[in-house]
Amino acid sequence: MSDKNYLAKLPPWTPETASRLAAEDQLKLSAEHLEVLEAARQFYDQFGFSPSMRPLCKTVAAELSIEKGRSIYLLQLFPGSPAKLVAKFAGLPKPKNCI
Repeated sequence: MSDKNYLAKLPPWTPETASRLAAEDQLKLSAEHLEVLEAARQFYDQFGFSPSMRPLCKTVAAELSIEKGRSIYLLQLFPGSPAKLVAKFAGLPKPKNCI
């Protein structure tokens, strides 16, 4: 990490790392979960911050499909707070406007 609590670059990350983190929250990751995590990491790499819900939906819709970019789909995969859980499992900082 660099100063001011921002990542200087994406940290090392693997699907196994994500699966371990998800297991701590009693969630088993599938290929559908992992593709959303990859999209969030690409967003972070491009913009330098973790996507909150609306940018996450837009990113997933653009990268994967309109259906997968719907908030209901993301809520089914990541119950409770999709943007927060996606950031956590993707090894990214918590999105700024997530509680």
